Formats: sequence, structure tokens, C-alpha cells
Amino acid sequence: MFVLSNLLEAFAMILSWGLTLYMWIIIIRVLLSWVNPDPYNPIVQFLYRITEPVLYPIRRRLPYLGGLDVSPIIVIMIIMFLQTFLVRTIRDIAIRLGTGHAF
Repeated sequence: MFVLSNLLEAFAMILSWGLTLYMWIIIIRVLLSWVNPDPYNPIVQFLYRITEPVLYPIRRRLPYLGGLDVSPIIVIMIIMFLQTFLVRTIRDIAIRLGTGHAF
């Protein structure tokens, strides 16, 4: 069972890093939107391409708030929830499997 425990622990760590990285990418996109960046810049295009598929569905469901886009805040809150709930749950399962305790 220790192999499965180690696999789950590694998955939880990679998931946590990935969620943190994606959160920072969203924060960078928000900061760039305040300075009106060149839309033809490859970095700006990359940031929009990687964040828009997540932000657009949320933005579409929100009511019009006078031009204020709160979708990045909602996505960041979802990421924080996933890190708190999902990653911790996977780690706890890995710990229980590693110590041999039953659920």
C-alpha cells in the first residue's frame, strides 16, 4: 500500500503546485489588464489563451457589474477551495494508506 500512498502524495503535491501556478498566472493577467498591454505580445497572448477558457464561462454567468470583471476573484477562490479541500483530502488518504490505518 505504500506505493499507492506515495503516488497519492506525489499527485497531491503536483496538483497543489499546478493550482498555485495557475493562480499566479491569473493574478499576472489581472495586473496586466490594468496597464493595457500590447495584445500582439506573445506573452500577453499566452496569458489570455491559458486563462480565458476558465474565466469566460464564469464571466458569462455573472450579472453585469458596470464593467467590473470579478471572474478572476471567483476563480482564485475556487483554486483556494481546491487546495484546502481536495489537496488536503488526497494527502490525508495518502497518509492513512501509508500508516496502514483503515478508513
